[in-house]
Amino acid sequence: MLDYHLHLWPHTRRQTPVVLDQVAAYCERAQAAGVVEIALTEHLFRFVQADRLLAGFWEDDDVPRRLRSSMAGYWRFHATADLDQYVETVLEAKRRGLPVVLGLEVDYYRGRMDEVATLLGGYPFDVLLGSVHWVGGWRFDDVEDALSMSEWSVRDVDACWDAYAGACAELAAARTCDVFAHPDLIKVAARRPEHPKEWWDRIADAAAQSGMAAEVSSAGWRKPAAEQYPAEGLLARLAARGVPFTTASDAHHLSHVADRVEDLHALLRTVGVDHLTGFRRRQAHTVPLADAASPGPITSDRPS
Repeated sequence: MLDYHLHLWPHTRRQTPVVLDQVAAYCERAQAAGVVEIALTEHLFRFVQADRLLAGFWEDDDVPRRLRSSMAGYWRFHATADLDQYVETVLEAKRRGLPVVLGLEVDYYRGRMDEVATLLGGYPFDVLLGSVHWVGGWRFDDVEDALSMSEWSVRDVDACWDAYAGACAELAAARTCDVFAHPDLIKVAARRPEHPKEWWDRIADAAAQSGMAAEVSSAGWRKPAAEQYPAEGLLARLAARGVPFTTASDAHHLSHVADRVEDLHALLRTVGVDHLTGFRRRQAHTVPLADAASPGPITSDRPS
């Protein structure tokens, strides 16, 4: 198995030390659970390079003042790390033989993905996760934030899913990323439409048309949604369209690394999947599901 979605820092931590011992501990825990390779995929918005490029994106839309203010504060709190240091630390982990690949989780920024691609093109990333965590300036998945969660009580659930599916389609069309992270994240607060099939079809079509892989993640079991991402109906649609898969924990703490990997394995088996997709320098390769064998040693690439 693979764990292709891991973070070094919880969202409650402003300080962002990049420590090789932490990377080694993640690898050790993953391997103990039968995971042979991990991808470190810190959020792009945690880096000062993204701050210079993207800060204020929430002003691009007609966003209520309360949400603009909340997003501005959230952004300022998080955008503290240095991307060059992060990349060099992961490359050093590779040089030491740790089973890790260099990744990043990249949110969708409407109208700005070409700029994002230009920024990231200067680094030797192995895999880029594409995700939608907010619609306009609303952080719909910030379940710890009372203001964000209060929006669910004044918004139509179908309209929220519609906006989310639209953002997913636009993210896919940008072709900036390799993997759809937690494809139905919009359900995180356990707010689901009565008939979700329309949105499942739209998300699955977007993934298939883009050539992206889709992530099967255990993180939803730790949220109010109380199920994996994606739901079984969406998982089946993705598999039917030939979309490849990665597996992930979306851990922000050591204790969640490789969370419920056997359950993810079992889910994939139910839709006839017998292999995963790994990445090197953003090129896909097949990974047998049974043993998740690596295609070879991870090279010691350096930033351009």
